[in-house]
Amino acid sequence: MDGFTCVAVACGVHARCSEARRAACYSHRVNFAQLLFPDFSLILLGYLICRFTPLRRPVWTQVEQLVYFLFFPVLLFHSILKSPLDIGAAGNMVAAGWALGLSGIALAYSVPYWPGLKNHVTARQHAASAQIGFRFNSFIGLALADRLAGPEGLLVIALLIGVSVPLMNIGAVWPMARHGERGFLGELVRNPLIIGTAGGLAANLAGLSIPAWLEPTVSRIGGASLTLGLMAAGAGMQLSALNHAKLLGVVVLLIRHLLMPLLALGWCVVFGLNSVQSTVLLLFSALPTASSCYVLAARMGYDGAYVAALVTVSTVLGMVSLPLALGLLRGFL
Repeated sequence: MDGFTCVAVACGVHARCSEARRAACYSHRVNFAQLLFPDFSLILLGYLICRFTPLRRPVWTQVEQLVYFLFFPVLLFHSILKSPLDIGAAGNMVAAGWALGLSGIALAYSVPYWPGLKNHVTARQHAASAQIGFRFNSFIGLALADRLAGPEGLLVIALLIGVSVPLMNIGAVWPMARHGERGFLGELVRNPLIIGTAGGLAANLAGLSIPAWLEPTVSRIGGASLTLGLMAAGAGMQLSALNHAKLLGVVVLLIRHLLMPLLALGWCVVFGLNSVQSTVLLLFSALPTASSCYVLAARMGYDGAYVAALVTVSTVLGMVSLPLALGLLRGFL
């Protein structure tokens, strides 16, 4: 169909792709640490620029807002719009993504009831930091999917992000809105990621397309979002606030970087995902948490500095959990 050998087989598009490229993308022998290095080097570059040049945190705050409110929604919208979708065939992948998200949310909000934690977790601190356990850094996910599987991988993870963002944002916003007496539905409908993904899905299913004269501009905006998003994630790293609620931080990071990949492995088996789908879901499960976690917490009146510190640790731990998921766990499938 329109240059594709087949379309969206369970959310994985089998476009024209040589056997050599498929082997490079999905072989168990892939050196995932080497593949991840370019993207994590951009995170490191952002950190170094922010700390040791005149381009300090206020500059990167503006960059992050530009990416979050404009560039990244455009990338999501364009990635979903430009590729054929078969939502019916994508059922297993979508179901696995939702199962993984719901499992992570349930784990994160069960933390106060874990043995020995009840007296060490305050309600407000937990409401703000629970999102660390299940949200994901879409910038890094999109960049890595593109690197691992090219346009096909970008489409797969874009659709997975599209169906997961609303769920994850509900899980993140609801407890803080409840404790902080903020408007829950208002927080959701204003979320630019939800707007971008919902718009892309609606436009795709309606058969719309971007005019040819506008395509280069939209593509360049999307490409810029990956580089700037990774650098902004590095610039936002800080550890100074990790001097309290350490046990809570350890637990939510354990959920994000160990339990979520293990859950993803199980859901791959349960839903019978193929090689492409399993690779993307495992990548998705091991991503660092969303850099916007601390923005959301601060905007809703919570301890943004503490959440930012957890985001920093999660970004570093991603350098361990991603090779673990893509290499070791992938070998069990």
